[in-house]
Amino acid sequence: MMASQRRFIQNKKEAYWFYRIVSIFYDIIGVPPHYTEEMREEALETLDLNDRNLIVVDVGGGTGFTTCGVVKHVDAKNVTILDQSPHQLAKAKQKEALKHCTIIEGDAEDLPFPTDYADRYVSAGSIEYWPDPQRGITEAFRVLKPGGKACMIGPVYPTYWLTRFIADLWMLFPKEKEYMEWFERAGFKDIQLKRIGPKWFRGVRRHGLIIGCCVTGVKSMPGDSPLQQLGGPKAEDMKKKKKKKPMSAFGFNLRSLIGTIAAIYYVQITNYMWLKDKIVPKGKPL
Repeated sequence: MMASQRRFIQNKKEAYWFYRIVSIFYDIIGVPPHYTEEMREEALETLDLNDRNLIVVDVGGGTGFTTCGVVKHVDAKNVTILDQSPHQLAKAKQKEALKHCTIIEGDAEDLPFPTDYADRYVSAGSIEYWPDPQRGITEAFRVLKPGGKACMIGPVYPTYWLTRFIADLWMLFPKEKEYMEWFERAGFKDIQLKRIGPKWFRGVRRHGLIIGCCVTGVKSMPGDSPLQQLGGPKAEDMKKKKKKKPMSAFGFNLRSLIGTIAAIYYVQITNYMWLKDKIVPKGKPL
């Protein structure tokens, strides 16, 4: 099951260039407002990182913010960070806590790991860029060992009409039900969804959240996912073959510009909610 529509920036090439710029200041203003250390620790609790010898893959790991939380519980030499952006990974390589991790470029929908390889799989703030989220979650199932656990940390869909419109312009904001369905189709068992978010949102979900929930599932059998029909070419590759002409530079830049404008709007929602939390008395709805 692919995402029902293509958002601006929900495309690997566009995301690559988006992060070519964003990587410069990502750890300063990109992560903290939307994905705090407290939120990270709350999400990672669901992954049961209870053994320092666990083999862990962090897919779409970017600058290694989530990985820094993982290596508090697991030896860094057993952890691999994968991302398609060399610019984001360059930032991860500079972090002392991650110097013993394996850091590689790769595609979340076509992982370079053998089947039944890892004890834990984590992906935070990455699924929103995947053209085919079902395929990415199916890959998560494949690379895990039987009994291994996957944790997907990502955005949640807004219900307020204007923010929903902007979110649909920008990138994939899955509904909570979609997360559960993708995990079920991939073959995961014991699937759980946990809502997370900055405290100043006070649980309000109508504007959605760039990081708003974590979903976990357990691989119950060895081998590939039972979802065999996803064994063919990736949706993005098929789309390229169907196109008669590649996207023009004008079209690419226009899409990127609109996506960036949408991103700026959505980031300002965070500032709006933070300020509203300070003004509206505690206990009253936002």
